[in-house]
Amino acid sequence: MGGIGKTTLADVVFHRLSSEFEACCFLANVREESEKHGQNHLRNKLLREILKDRDLNIDTPSIGSTFTRERISRTKALIVLDDVNASSQLEFLVGDHDQFCRGSLIIITTRDRSLLEERVDDDKIYEVERLSPNEALQLFQSHAFKNKSPKADFSELSRKVVHYVKGIPLALKTLGPLFLPHKRIEDWEEELSKLKTFPNEEILSVLRHSYNGLEKNEREIFLDIACFYKGMDMDFVIKMIHLHGFYAVGIKVLIAKSLISISTSNCLEMHDMLQEMGWAIVREQCIEEPGKRDRLWDAEDVCHVLENNTGTATVRSISFHPTATTKLSGAAAFQNMYNLRLLKIYDPHLSSKRDFQRMDIEFNYINRMLKDYGLSFQLSLSLMFNNFDLSQGLESLPDALRYLHWLAYPLKSLPTKFSTKNLVELRMPCSKVVGQIWNKGQKLGNLKVIDLSYCKHLTEVPDLSGSSNLEHIDLCECTNLVQIPSYFQNFHKLTYLDLGGCLNLNYLPEMPVNIESLDLSKTAIKELPSSVWSLEKLCSLNVTHCKALEKLPSNSCNLKVSGTFSLNGCESLGEFSELPRYTSYLDLSETAIKELPSSLESLFGLTTIRLFACDSLLSLSTSIRKLKSLESLDLQLCSEFQYFPEILEPMEHLTSLSLSSTALKVLPSSIGNLIGLRKLDLHDCWHLEIVPNSIYNLSNLETLNFHGCRSLGKLPPVSVDQVRLLSLRELILAECSIKEIPDALVCLTSLCSLDLEDTEIKSIPASIKQAARLSCLRLTYCKSLEYLPELPPLLQCLEAGRCTSLKEVSSSRTALTQGWDVFSPPRLEEKRIFSGCPKLDENARSNIMADAQLRIMRMATASSKFKEEASYDSDDSNDEYEPDNRNELKELFYWGSFVAINCPGYEIPNWFSHQNEGSSINIKLPPDWFRTDFLGFALSVVVYSKNNAGWLDCGYKYIFDIGCKYNFKTSNGESHEINHPFYSPYPYVWTSVDSHELFVWWYNNVFQVVGGAEIPTAFYKLVTEASVDFSLKQDRRKPFPELEVVKCGICLLYAQDAEIIKQRNL
Repeated sequence: MGGIGKTTLADVVFHRLSSEFEACCFLANVREESEKHGQNHLRNKLLREILKDRDLNIDTPSIGSTFTRERISRTKALIVLDDVNASSQLEFLVGDHDQFCRGSLIIITTRDRSLLEERVDDDKIYEVERLSPNEALQLFQSHAFKNKSPKADFSELSRKVVHYVKGIPLALKTLGPLFLPHKRIEDWEEELSKLKTFPNEEILSVLRHSYNGLEKNEREIFLDIACFYKGMDMDFVIKMIHLHGFYAVGIKVLIAKSLISISTSNCLEMHDMLQEMGWAIVREQCIEEPGKRDRLWDAEDVCHVLENNTGTATVRSISFHPTATTKLSGAAAFQNMYNLRLLKIYDPHLSSKRDFQRMDIEFNYINRMLKDYGLSFQLSLSLMFNNFDLSQGLESLPDALRYLHWLAYPLKSLPTKFSTKNLVELRMPCSKVVGQIWNKGQKLGNLKVIDLSYCKHLTEVPDLSGSSNLEHIDLCECTNLVQIPSYFQNFHKLTYLDLGGCLNLNYLPEMPVNIESLDLSKTAIKELPSSVWSLEKLCSLNVTHCKALEKLPSNSCNLKVSGTFSLNGCESLGEFSELPRYTSYLDLSETAIKELPSSLESLFGLTTIRLFACDSLLSLSTSIRKLKSLESLDLQLCSEFQYFPEILEPMEHLTSLSLSSTALKVLPSSIGNLIGLRKLDLHDCWHLEIVPNSIYNLSNLETLNFHGCRSLGKLPPVSVDQVRLLSLRELILAECSIKEIPDALVCLTSLCSLDLEDTEIKSIPASIKQAARLSCLRLTYCKSLEYLPELPPLLQCLEAGRCTSLKEVSSSRTALTQGWDVFSPPRLEEKRIFSGCPKLDENARSNIMADAQLRIMRMATASSKFKEEASYDSDDSNDEYEPDNRNELKELFYWGSFVAINCPGYEIPNWFSHQNEGSSINIKLPPDWFRTDFLGFALSVVVYSKNNAGWLDCGYKYIFDIGCKYNFKTSNGESHEINHPFYSPYPYVWTSVDSHELFVWWYNNVFQVVGGAEIPTAFYKLVTEASVDFSLKQDRRKPFPELEVVKCGICLLYAQDAEIIKQRNL
């Protein structure tokens, strides 16, 4: 690709290395000079400089003189051949490189990688990369602003130019001076818009050299990609290239010349400026009249041609998205375009089947709402995406058409005068066609693909009996289609058939033997033909949500379906025998099966069985243990399932077992034989009463979930030396009836999260302090809990709201200070919630708030270590970060780093140096307040529940936000307001009116964002005064009149103070 910097880079290398060689020569513009003066001229120039002989002249194809060859072989030379475009040039100029002296170096720059691959190994080829966004921005601004720093308003516009150019140095250097004279933002915006419509000629001229050097096949492919196929799947583009009569091998040529590339998702990519060059080449065919160009892609150009009937025989391809209603000039609008081979009318929002499904679901939802309101108007895909006025009809389409894609075609059939004999692909999704859409008797012998998906009015399949070359048929969501012709079985080339969503289709004929993908989902079929099980090439079969399907074939199944086989939603299916033998993921959810057939034992690769909501399933056979590869078993919401089988031998591979929302009463003692189990989910097993002691032997278990097991009154007793739960990370006992938890469980060193919400426990074992990795402890609604012991130092989330009996809370001061210097939290956040705990004594509240100071200082110190961007004491603009990385950093520090603590209380903690009555505070700042070790502000408010809160029901849970607005003022009168991120308390439980709650929190990002724009830190160094206004909001918008901020406080945090506080509490 031209302009990428190959010559510049070669020039730098040449001058840096030239002193190490006896002779040097830089042959610039080899391609151009060869065309102008011939290769003899270039070789003579090369030899004269290397041999230092001005009179040397060789006119023969080879160097015949032995004397000259010997001189070359004795001279250690550095040679640069710049912009080579033919292997003949290399052969003529340097021939066999062995003729040069040992140690000589030949550097070649070219736009065609294949020229280098013919001569050297890949490790000796360097592909020049585009400039990074920051490098490109620096280069552009050096030319656009003469090395001066741009104003903030122009920085974003500069980035837009850089994004448009995408790292091409030549373009950046060329465009910079174009913006230099403009002093107004409006002029910059207009210049950028002009460039996108009329690309710079100097840049296009350089880029065009690559195009001019292409053969005809490659030029045509290049223009097709530029106009139609950029960003599309490689396989689709290759198919279209063949359809146009070109050869796809040309793609490799374009890649070698860096004119296109292939993304990791197998899509063709092309630089925007190369695409614009392609557009310009096509427009040059006829500037004034689009109808005289061979390719049309611009909606305005196409509308002009169709509305004014200016199309000609030159037009070969049209592909566009109508942005406004297009009215044809008459029924014969396409008449003169008799060479038109491709016509594609599409919408970019419907580029995949998933897009159609999403839109169809949304429209169905809206239509149900309209019906509920008594409105007869109904939305449909064919209505929403029809942008053509064919009120005068359509007389014909060009007979040369090979590819016709017309989204939401508005007529019931194709024009009667249109001959379909050349059609290879016909795609008319969401159209109003009703049945026989072309003249009867027409033989579509070349047709390979037909797509009539989402044609809701289609009642019968058009006559395809003569289309023996069909490979792909898509009739999905043709909801009025009732029958599939029996002759489909004769389509021996058919590999893809989609009938999904054909709700009225209740019978399936025999299928062709070569079918590979068959979708029957949501049809009304009652049984599959036995021949389906014999389709040896079928690798994808979808029969999900076939609610009427009662039986599967009973004959031997020869399907090559591998991976997932799903019968999800086949609610009438009660039994089956054979299944595809290569199934690894079996989904039988929402079926009527009562037991699993023994034939499953033959599925040796089966790793997952999903039985979600199988209401008729009562139990499993003990033979489940024979499925040696089984890794996951899901029985969630099997409401009648009561008995899990005895597992009489170890199952090593089963890692996940879900029995949630089943009728299970007893977990068998043999559960201990599931030795590979990592996740055991029993949540909402309301009848579960007994858990065996063997559960403690599951050494690989990571998650154990008993949430909502209301009948579970206790866990089996166990001692520390008996527990083998060495991997347990998450233990959930929320909403169980347990009154105590074994000491041996809470002190597990692997435990990270313990959920005891809404249980009847009275105390937490003191051994919990030993749970070194415990980071989250949930105790909300533990109404019998009276005492909290000292907790682990890494505990970051403690939720103890509505613990109405809680009186004592131990201090964790010593644990917090130990290991301070190596504190590295798994998350940059920490919270302690004691809302609705009215019985907390004064000592408990004091401990909570003293711990709060330590926690805030510890987190502030730790978070400063994670901070990758420039410190508060720097004005660096962080240009070293790519935009994506910068956004990640901003996201991390915007949301990730905070500490929040609350409990009942009337007073702001005394360690807050600035306090005030009411909801606002104003402070004077010392001259050096914004120094390097500044860690931010800690904030505190007391919130009062007013006497008039008649809306308050005891125990009512709600969420409110505490926001604060900073105003910073400098000594010279400048000021800036910052809306601080809202602190949202945990869903809060207010236990009584006329009460007070204390909130303390810290965020690390108050100086990062100001109204969406970064403020240079130099401003803060001049700030002498700050005021903060606190407010209470619902949904961050509406005021909360029932609550009031009655006191507030602010505390400046510094690293040196953190060290003092730490030492004081050791």
